[in-house]
Amino acid sequence: MRLKPLSSIKWNSLHTKLLVTYWLLTVLGTSLMAGFLLQSLSRYFIQMRQTDLENWTTAISESVADELEQQNIARVQQFMQRYGKPETITLRVLSPQGQLLASSAQTDRHITNWLAVPGVQEALQNRTVQGTAKGIFSGDDRLYVARPIWRNGQFLGVLRMSVTLEQFQQQFSFLWWTVIGTLLLTMILCAVISDRLARSVSIPIQTMRNFAIRLGSGHFGDKLSIRQSNELDELANELNRMSERLASLDQERRTFLANVSHELRTPISNIQVTVEALQNGAVEEPNLRDRFFQTIEDETRRLARLIHDLLDLGRLEAGATVLEQQRIDLRQLIDRAVRAVETRMQMHHMSFHLNIARVSLVGDPERLLQALLNILDNAIKYFKEHSQVSITGTRDGQHIIIIIQDQGPGIDQTALPRIFEQFYTGDPSRKGSSTGLGLAIAQRIIQAHEGTITASSTIGQGTKFTICLPVRSMK
Repeated sequence: MRLKPLSSIKWNSLHTKLLVTYWLLTVLGTSLMAGFLLQSLSRYFIQMRQTDLENWTTAISESVADELEQQNIARVQQFMQRYGKPETITLRVLSPQGQLLASSAQTDRHITNWLAVPGVQEALQNRTVQGTAKGIFSGDDRLYVARPIWRNGQFLGVLRMSVTLEQFQQQFSFLWWTVIGTLLLTMILCAVISDRLARSVSIPIQTMRNFAIRLGSGHFGDKLSIRQSNELDELANELNRMSERLASLDQERRTFLANVSHELRTPISNIQVTVEALQNGAVEEPNLRDRFFQTIEDETRRLARLIHDLLDLGRLEAGATVLEQQRIDLRQLIDRAVRAVETRMQMHHMSFHLNIARVSLVGDPERLLQALLNILDNAIKYFKEHSQVSITGTRDGQHIIIIIQDQGPGIDQTALPRIFEQFYTGDPSRKGSSTGLGLAIAQRIIQAHEGTITASSTIGQGTKFTICLPVRSMK
């Protein structure tokens, strides 16, 4: 692992925070485990040595008691020399008055106050004591046991046995340094592994952060590739879908602005040319003047209709339109729509065929009427002489199905998916007479009622619109 200079490390970066967190948690865990093991081993060894000392003093005190009962001090001294021969072990026997009777150490003759030696005073008070203390002359750490010696109810003295911990401390020191070395090696390995783990998380997140920044700056449609089989990969896929959607929305926005600009420019240009013509003398000719005024009136109405449709579409897409909730009789709703377009239908020698069941639904009657009129208006614009428009309305389970079928020229299959787009008109030659927003508004109204609208068509046979609305109860 290549280490970076401390000055170049970004301490607030996600990678650094993850690396330090992983590393500290691992070091803390291994340190606690190592400390617990060392402490347990030390406690276990001391406990075992104390048990051994207790067993040894119990056995030796029996032999010493036999000789003290016979007042055979020389024999007691022999026991001390025999069992205390190893340099690590020291044995002492003291009288009930605290005076030294026998010892395995020659230097003990110089000690005058044995009551100050740890454990002696307690043993003289008939208590067995064990613990750790410094050596009397060597100053090393030692384990000791001091126990009273009794025989036939007679207190004969005290046996004190101690063993040095120097060998154990050397072994434990070696073990301690081994554990420290292993811990340091573990810390290095953990740093390498933590760095890899931190990078496996931080690098994808950093990549996604840069990707989100690019999205925020308007670079839509980019692709993000995160090759990890976990939540980060799923998040990357969601970001890709969001990028595609934003690219689509951005394209729709650009197309919308271009279409609005085009739709507004045409009537405004016509009005401007007409006004200039009137200013240049056409106002003096009654016939020409009336025709120009009619052009201005038509183009102004067209502009008003376009602005009204744009406002309607904007409110529907933003969810700003509050829909009324009324019980609507489907037959009455469709009769209103038919009456509204009946005169235009008769002008083109078109007729209706109605088959409406007695069903009702809950919704906004004016908005639903607007959606039906926009669909019927589409059928009238692309009419055939003496053709018929069929409207059926039925209930299917928890849905009301409205089908509007015309006998017009039909829509090409390549254009069919786009008919609900804003400003789209299937016949460019008729574009001037339509804003291209009617079907888009109809779709938004049906969707606002939690319904769906679909279209199917066959060239030469006509187009069928299918509206599906849920049957809801009044709130």
